[in-house]
Amino acid sequence: MEGQEQEGKFGFTNFAETWNGRLAMLGFLIGILTELMTGQGILSQLGIM
Repeated sequence: MEGQEQEGKFGFTNFAETWNGRLAMLGFLIGILTELMTGQGILSQLGIM
């Protein structure tokens, strides 16, 4: 298939970026819910502050 560039399996592909965004949103939501349930921020839970 000359003239057509194949997408690599690594790097900034649409598939990778879609899943990266979904997992980031999930992590953010879990962080907010954890703060609401415990009443402490993430740094307090880790013992940093």
